[in-house]
Amino acid sequence: MNIFTKFPRTFWVANTIELVERWAWYGFFLLFANYLTGSSDTGGLEFSQSQKGWIMGVGTGILYFLPVLTGAVADRYGYRRILFLSFIIYISAFLLLPQFTSFAGVSLIYLCLALGAALFKPIVSATVAKTTTDETASIGFGLFYMMVNIGAFFGPLVTLLFKGTPQLVFHISAVMIALNFILLLFYKEPARAKETRQESLWQTFIGIFRTMASIFKDRKFLVFLVIVSGFWVTYFQLFFILPVFISQWVDTSAVYDFFSIHIPFISENYSPMPGVMDAEFITNMDALCIILLQIVVSGIVMRMRPLRSMMSGFLVCALGMSLTMASQNVLFTLTALLVFSLGEMAGSPKITEYIGRIAPPDKKALYMGYSFIPVFIGSTLGGFLSGSVYQSLSDKVTLTQRFIAEKGLQTAGNLSANARFEETARQVNLTSQQLTDLLWNDYNPDRIGWVVLTVGLLAAFSLFLYDRAATTNFSNSHPQWLETPYSQS
Repeated sequence: MNIFTKFPRTFWVANTIELVERWAWYGFFLLFANYLTGSSDTGGLEFSQSQKGWIMGVGTGILYFLPVLTGAVADRYGYRRILFLSFIIYISAFLLLPQFTSFAGVSLIYLCLALGAALFKPIVSATVAKTTTDETASIGFGLFYMMVNIGAFFGPLVTLLFKGTPQLVFHISAVMIALNFILLLFYKEPARAKETRQESLWQTFIGIFRTMASIFKDRKFLVFLVIVSGFWVTYFQLFFILPVFISQWVDTSAVYDFFSIHIPFISENYSPMPGVMDAEFITNMDALCIILLQIVVSGIVMRMRPLRSMMSGFLVCALGMSLTMASQNVLFTLTALLVFSLGEMAGSPKITEYIGRIAPPDKKALYMGYSFIPVFIGSTLGGFLSGSVYQSLSDKVTLTQRFIAEKGLQTAGNLSANARFEETARQVNLTSQQLTDLLWNDYNPDRIGWVVLTVGLLAAFSLFLYDRAATTNFSNSHPQWLETPYSQS
C-alpha cells in the first residue's frame, strides 16, 4: 500500500473531479438508450433504433473526436480555465436536453453536451499522466479507471430512482457537475511548457491539424488506432444495445425475487413493475465488478506489456458482450457481464497508459486527445451496429410489427409501443411473456451477439498480429514501441 503515498495531491483532486463528472454523465447516459427508444407511456420518446444509433453513436463519437482539438487548447490556455468552461456548457446542456422531444432538437442539444464533455476529457487523463511515474503508472491509471466506475455505478443508482420523471434525471446530472466548481478550487494547475510566441486560437488549431497530419503519416500508429477502434465498437454496446436488449428480451424476475426477499428497498425502487428489474440496474453490475476488482486486475496486468494486456482484454470483452445477448436468463446475463468486465479492466486502462507513456512530457493533453480517435471511430461504428443492424435483427418493436404483418393482425396506429405489444398478445391469446418467448424462438434476436463477437475477435486477432509486427519490425524507427519501461517491472 506504500505506493499510494507516492501520488501528489493534484492526482487525488483530479480523480475526484473525474468521479463526480462520471457520476453526472453515466447518471443519464446509461438510461439514455431506453429514454430515446422507450414507450411513450413510460416517458420514452419512441425514436427508432436507427435514430437512437445516430444520436448516441455519432454524437458520442464527436465527443471523443473533439479532444484532439480541446486537448491542445487546454495545453495552451490552462487546464483550470477549460475545466471551468466545460462545466458551464455541461450544466446548460443538461438543463436543456429534456425540454426537447424531436429528433433534431435532441440531436442538437446532445451535441452541445458532447462539447462540454470533450473539453473535459483530455484534461483529467493528462493530469493523471503528469502526476504518475513509470513505477506508479499502472496503479495510477487503474485508480483513475476505478474512479470512473465508482461514478458510473452510483450515478445511475441515483437517477434510476427518478426514471419516471426524465427531467429530474437530467437535472440531477446538472447538480453533480456544479459540485465540481468547488473541487476546482483545490485543483493545482500542472506544469505546462512556456509558450515562445503568442498565437491566435485559429493558429493553434492550424498547428493541431498539421500535427494530426504528421501523426496520420505514421502508418504504425494509424494501424494501432484502427485496431483499437474494434474494441470500442464492442465496448459501447454496453450502453447502446444492452439496456435495450435486456428491457426487451431478458426475464429479470429471478433478480427481482431475490431482492424482494433479501433487500426489498432495491426491488421496490429499481423495478418498473412487479417481477421486473430496471434494465439499467442489471447493466450497472459491470461498474460494480470494476469497483470491486480493478485494483486486483491492475496488479495482475501491471507486469504485462500493454499490448499483450490489451489483446487479452479485447478477447474476453468480445466473448462477454456477445454472451450477454445469448439468453433470456438474467443470471446468464449477469455472468456474461462479469466476464466482460474482466476484459474491460485488463484492456481499457492500458490503452490510455500506453499512449500516455509514449507522449512527450509537454504534450500530454494533446496525445491524450489522440487516444480518443479510436473511441470516436468505435462509437460511430457502434452506433450503426446498435441502430440499423440491431433494428433489423433484434429490435422487439420491429419484430412485433413483422409478426403483425405475417399474421394479418390489425392494431390502432396511435397506440404506444407497449400498448401495441399488449394488443398483439391479446389478439393471439398469449400473455406478454409468452409472445416475447415466441418472437425469441421465431426470429432469433440473439443473432446480434454474433455480430458483436465477430467485431471483437477481429480486433483481438489484429492486435496479436500488430504485436508481433511491432516486436520484429518497428524497433529500428520506433524503439519506444518495444515498451521497455513496462518490461522492467
